[in-house]
Amino acid sequence: MQIRAGYRISFNCLQPMPIHLRLSVHTDRRHDLITPDALVVSVPAPMSQHIDEFGNIVTRVRAPAGPITFSSTFLIADGGAPDPQLWSARQTEVEDLPDEALPFLLGSRYCETDRLSDLAWSLFGATPPGWARVQAIVQYVHDRIQFGYQHARATRTAEQGHQEGIGVCRDFAHLAVTLCRAMNIPARYCTGYLGDIGVPAVDAPMDFSAWFEAYLDGGWHTFDARHNTPRIGRVVVARGRDAADVAMTHTFGVAWMTEFQVITDEVDQQTAALEPRSLAAAE
Repeated sequence: MQIRAGYRISFNCLQPMPIHLRLSVHTDRRHDLITPDALVVSVPAPMSQHIDEFGNIVTRVRAPAGPITFSSTFLIADGGAPDPQLWSARQTEVEDLPDEALPFLLGSRYCETDRLSDLAWSLFGATPPGWARVQAIVQYVHDRIQFGYQHARATRTAEQGHQEGIGVCRDFAHLAVTLCRAMNIPARYCTGYLGDIGVPAVDAPMDFSAWFEAYLDGGWHTFDARHNTPRIGRVVVARGRDAADVAMTHTFGVAWMTEFQVITDEVDQQTAALEPRSLAAAE
């Protein structure tokens, strides 16, 4: 299966400023790219890239004052299978965890493990450790939070999401990550592309999606508390402790976002043979 994905994001910068972007396909999926995921900038601006501690590609831009647009459109290969389910996966004891998993046991900006630990153990202490325990957490979060784009709030934490019972995909992920960590299961926040592939299309603008990965039985496994069902065609862009680590854009000055578009579509064989259109050309 081939997926056409991309974005177009515009700002009006009130003065020259640095902008950091985490918009490139994650290093784990670069080998699946059929056409380049190349960042296009609408105005001349010095740029550089580096890989952060989570394997995310970070693009540093020195943006001039005025309007600036960042865009990319690409084709990527995907196996076309739903998220794997491994119900036999066991929970790894903390003393046996690899060093790289340990940071994902700790509290972070949006994941207050200290404030939700008692709740987690009261709800899930009697569940079988391993996949079944993570799935019980996913089911609880899925039932607890009501999804709605109008409920988005950039400062909402996991505890606040639990109390308010509303949110968007990042709130589902934050609460599930927090409850997993409170149960000594490493969990990391993920963001990326997830289109309506294999499911009925949703009548809403496409956006980047958030889910999480839990460390079980020697590996990281995908879970999605918002949808609570295996999905097809995830393309990870960034991973981190929570949304603070994977911000799509970080402006170091006053800048107004004036445009935001995301596309994620499966393409048929005939269409895939063609050069992918840019978002600008598709308007």
